[in-house]
Amino acid sequence: MLPYFYPAMLTCDICGEEIMFEEDMRTHLLLSHLENDMHCPLCSLSGVTYNELCFHISAAHPDEQDQAHLTLPSGCSAETNAAVMESVDGQTATQLPLTQSCTAGDTCDGAGSVTPTAASSVTTDSVPHKLNITAESGGSSPGETLPTTSIVKTQGAKTRLKSNVLCDEGYIGMKSEHSKAKQKRLSSPRKEELFSCPMCALVCSSSFILQEHVELHLQEEPSAEGAGSPGSDLKLAKQLQMEEEQRMRQEEAQREREEFKKLQRQFGLDGSGGYCRQMERTMEKAVGRGFMAPAEFHSKRAEMMESVASGVDDGSTRTQGVVTALKEYYQTECRDCVHVWLSADTDHYCSSAGDKGWGCGYRNLQMLLSSLRRTDTYAPIIPEKAVPNITQMQSMIEGAWKEGLDPQGASHFNQRLQGTRAWIGATEIFTLLTSLGISARIIDFHQPTGPGDTHPRLFDWVKQYFTQSNRSSRLPPRLIHTKLPPLYLQHQGHSRSIVGLEQRKNGSLCLLLLDPGSSVSDTRKLLSRGTVSTAVHRIRKFPGSLKHKQYQVVAVHGVLSAEEKQKSIMTSRTLCAERIP
Repeated sequence: MLPYFYPAMLTCDICGEEIMFEEDMRTHLLLSHLENDMHCPLCSLSGVTYNELCFHISAAHPDEQDQAHLTLPSGCSAETNAAVMESVDGQTATQLPLTQSCTAGDTCDGAGSVTPTAASSVTTDSVPHKLNITAESGGSSPGETLPTTSIVKTQGAKTRLKSNVLCDEGYIGMKSEHSKAKQKRLSSPRKEELFSCPMCALVCSSSFILQEHVELHLQEEPSAEGAGSPGSDLKLAKQLQMEEEQRMRQEEAQREREEFKKLQRQFGLDGSGGYCRQMERTMEKAVGRGFMAPAEFHSKRAEMMESVASGVDDGSTRTQGVVTALKEYYQTECRDCVHVWLSADTDHYCSSAGDKGWGCGYRNLQMLLSSLRRTDTYAPIIPEKAVPNITQMQSMIEGAWKEGLDPQGASHFNQRLQGTRAWIGATEIFTLLTSLGISARIIDFHQPTGPGDTHPRLFDWVKQYFTQSNRSSRLPPRLIHTKLPPLYLQHQGHSRSIVGLEQRKNGSLCLLLLDPGSSVSDTRKLLSRGTVSTAVHRIRKFPGSLKHKQYQVVAVHGVLSAEEKQKSIMTSRTLCAERIP
């Protein structure tokens, strides 16, 4: 026997049901989608036939059947909408009893089968809303009800044997599953779906009502606000621009606050304590790690508090005789230098645990004061023969602010340095020296003046500073130990002291810098003949080593009279530096 190939399945565009033959599809369209006007009076079910509706009411609303009144479409009786459900039993198709009122335009043949005219034919493209059938025989007249039993046929349908379809078990199973799903849908009351308006609190029972309601919203808003016009668009654009600018201003303000807090922490103005508090925390960590005994902690803490109260540095970070050691070194060594200039005797002060990371300005000020108190010109005006400690220098700068010196700087620090870890720079050094009656200058090398971001003009100026004492026409000696105080050298983030200058045979210049970041042990290597060469190599700085964008130098050059001091106080209200170039 040759294999039988089944044709491709057809899908209903309305409900999605799959049917094999074209005439069955037409029958499905006629029977399943003809009576779209039928709806349940007790719930929102609609789009079913009369028989399906009766079954739905009896199954889903058994207690409310008496209250249900079915309304049929015009031109059809209850019998007209008799169920024409096709069921497959494996052999034959169920015949559909049709008891209808016949009208003109339809004909009934003698066998009782109904033959619709072209006006009532069913196609896959369109389905008529009413089925009008007229009787041709039996003496029936329009409007007479005739019981007939026939199989509904569509116009142009070809006779096919349904035995092939009935033999297809898969097709039967699919039809039965669809019937079960449909029966389950009909036997349960439908829950009415609600639709909420996105623009107000109204709840609609259908999507069509909701659409009309939202359209009313959209029509009212333009009429009320004049939307759609060029003026309204411009107004909206300006509003959006203002909102964006406001948002950007807020973000910028937030960034500025964060940057300001960061700078406060960096420069010690965040209220986290000053020298004493930092020293205590460092010793507490040493005790916690086992590096310091509790008894030693209390002993050192008592010594620190005593030194702070006295206002005099305890000398624990001081190294004396540094310039003298350099003089002895250049007398016997370093024959490649044509000239060497050294400042007056200066002690080196390095940072301690209490000011590590922020105290370089105070330590360089101590170096400068240690040199001034050894000089006959400045010794009489130094209030203390001993060098003050950091807390005392903070108090002295605050006192200078109260005299009226550098009001802008005082405002920057909020008139307070004591109890903080605030960094100081060239302007604070100048303020303190002026308060003591010492004449000082600030020279600002605000930009590089040489190749590779170097500052040769800075080196030339330092040479002029050290050679000012020798005005004779004679050739200066190889080593010149002057009585000039050291120079305070400031750049971004750090400061050092210039205590000398070398001039090599090739004409190049080299600065000799004392750094507060060098420890006591490293600095004391300058005092030993065996390590002095290595130590001098560390303090030499050639032009290629100084590549910061800006450098400032504070130079001392005399004593102020009372009138000159008062004048300096007045001019410091707008503090100006000498700019080179």
